[in-house]
Amino acid sequence: MNLYTVARGVVKFFMSILYRIEVIGLENVPKEGSVLLCANHIDNLDPPLVGITMKRPVVFMAKEELFDVPILGKLVRKLNAFPIKRGKADREAIRNGLKVLKEGKVLGIFPEGTRSKTGELGKGLTGVGFFALRSDATVIPCAIIGPYRVFRKVKIVYGKPINFSELKKNKASLEEATELIMTQIKEILIQYK
Repeated sequence: MNLYTVARGVVKFFMSILYRIEVIGLENVPKEGSVLLCANHIDNLDPPLVGITMKRPVVFMAKEELFDVPILGKLVRKLNAFPIKRGKADREAIRNGLKVLKEGKVLGIFPEGTRSKTGELGKGLTGVGFFALRSDATVIPCAIIGPYRVFRKVKIVYGKPINFSELKKNKASLEEATELIMTQIKEILIQYK
C-alpha cells in the first residue's frame, strides 16, 4: 500500500466526519485512460476533496511555494503533486502535465490558478486550454460548491466530458478552449448551487 492510498483513507475519514460530502456525476469520469480534471478553486481543502471522491489517483499541479516548505514539500511530492511556477510559462510543469496525460493518468488542474477570494468563478488561465488541445485526454469539468463549514454540506459535481473534436479540427486558440472549459464549470455551479 503506497502513501497516496494511506493518506487518502485518513483524509477521507476526517473529512467525512467534518463535512457532509455529496458527490454527483462520478460516473462521468472514465475508469481508465487519460483525464484532464478541471475544477473551480474555493479553498485549500479542494485538492483533498477531489482526491478522496475520485476512484482513481489524481496528480495535481501545485504552486511552487508549497514545495519549499521543509516537510510539506516532500509530502506534497509523495502525494502525486508536481510544482508549477505561477505568473509565467513554466515549461517543466507543462512537460510534467503532458507526461501524466500520456501515461493515461488523471491530471487535476484548477484553471483559475489560485483560490477565489469571493467564492465566485474567476477567469481561467490558458494553460488548461493547452492541455485540452494538445492531449487526447478526456476533459471533465468539476464544480466544488461550498463553503466548507463544519458539519455542513459540501458538494462536488463531476460534469459530462467536454467534446473538443470541433475545436481541435478548427485549430482553436488556447483562449477558446479555456473559455469552453470555464463555461462548463460555470453551468454546473449554476445548476447545483
